[in-house]
Amino acid sequence: MTAVRSDTVPQQAPAATAPFPTGFLWGAATAAYQVEGAAAEMGRTPSIWDTFSHTPGRTLGGDTGDVAADHFHRYRDDVALMKRLGLQAYRFSVSWSRVQPTGRGPAVERGLDFYRSLVDELLAAGIKPVATLYHWDLPQELEDAGGWPERATAERFADYAAIMARALGDRVDMWTTLNEPWCSAFLGYGSGVHAPGRTEPAAALRAAHHLNLAHGRAAEALRANLPAAAQTSVTLNLHQVRPLTGSEADADAARRIDAVGNRVFTGPMLKGAYPEDLLSDTERIVNWGELIRDGDLAAIAAPIDVLGVNYYTPTIVSTPTSGAGDTRNDGHGSSEHSPWPGSEHVAFHLAEGRPVTAMNWSVKPEGLYDLLMDVSREHPDLPLMVTENGAAFDDAPDADGRVHDPERIAYLRGHLEAVRRAAADGADVRGYFLWSLMDNFEWGYGYAKRFGAVYIDYATQRRTPKSSAHWYGDVIARHALPPVAGPGA
Repeated sequence: MTAVRSDTVPQQAPAATAPFPTGFLWGAATAAYQVEGAAAEMGRTPSIWDTFSHTPGRTLGGDTGDVAADHFHRYRDDVALMKRLGLQAYRFSVSWSRVQPTGRGPAVERGLDFYRSLVDELLAAGIKPVATLYHWDLPQELEDAGGWPERATAERFADYAAIMARALGDRVDMWTTLNEPWCSAFLGYGSGVHAPGRTEPAAALRAAHHLNLAHGRAAEALRANLPAAAQTSVTLNLHQVRPLTGSEADADAARRIDAVGNRVFTGPMLKGAYPEDLLSDTERIVNWGELIRDGDLAAIAAPIDVLGVNYYTPTIVSTPTSGAGDTRNDGHGSSEHSPWPGSEHVAFHLAEGRPVTAMNWSVKPEGLYDLLMDVSREHPDLPLMVTENGAAFDDAPDADGRVHDPERIAYLRGHLEAVRRAAADGADVRGYFLWSLMDNFEWGYGYAKRFGAVYIDYATQRRTPKSSAHWYGDVIARHALPPVAGPGA
């Protein structure tokens, strides 16, 4: 995939817009370790994020996901809240170590029972369950055996996929294998800002290959154990890469980041081969000839029904220049180690202008439009779904306990208009999942960043829908963006 632009002109959203496509699916998303809590209950054992967050200095304020948003105990109330907001679908992830504590062998039925109950509650509320098998929480025992850099982890993942398909396949018909494998590989094993916190460039590339293989093996396992009508997907955080200038050097910097940020996954998954430039850029780090075995590429290219696309902000790059600022200003956390093996020299830049989110990410809705159109042109027969999109802001209740977040409403309006426009211009976009349903444990940032449409008071676990939650519910009811009613609306 190529998502490189330097001449995009922002599009102004009209006061009111045409409806979204017929059948367009409206949802919100969470991830198990970020919301569930109950970290040691009913047989669950530590994942790499339990270990990482309990290691001093790894997360802001030493925060952990031990309690998080307590979704494990409050899921019935949370589903009732989803229904009141009008959600049509809920994208959740499964905690692998809650279901299969060692990452091997038979499932723990108590762990499966939680997800059975959650799915039943969703269905009773008329909400479509969308299951993600892996959102970064590898069982610690598998990491102790080498983790994703080891081929055996991909085989264990396929076994786990089969367990989940057999347990929930009669009630869940939309499945995602991996969420953002780029983060798992390159933040977990390259820069070390995510669990397991390793800083080994070769291990990061090996992890990327084995995550690709895990996806292919899991897709095969899902198809073998699900009804024929079930849909299988993978979700990628595709970097919408732009060169800073029109120079050849900056174009090559963008090519490099597109290779290790995007095509390392889209190449084998969607085209059955790793791109030659990626192999060349990284040949000094890893021996691809030994890493890729016979049959791997065919397995990785298992057909999928939908491609999930996550987008938050564009990625602007250049070659280093004298006086340039932080070359790691890539939006992926602070580390002395790069998550870009083979292209460590590339410099990253914030997009010009305001606004920015609490993550210091530039708000550029046109990047989502460009990304959807680029993917659609390259893979015209592959349906797309926006599986994560949202923003963190410094939300706080007012004197009456209400939480007004006009910045988030403005962010969502711009990005939803970008999705609607892409669909109108020919991209086969089937749905949109807001990130996130509720405030939660934001990985290395702990509880300092709030992405939710629902405010969580962590001391009491009280849920308060923010203004954006009600606004999003109105969008769903209209199946269109409402007219602009005033500043930030």
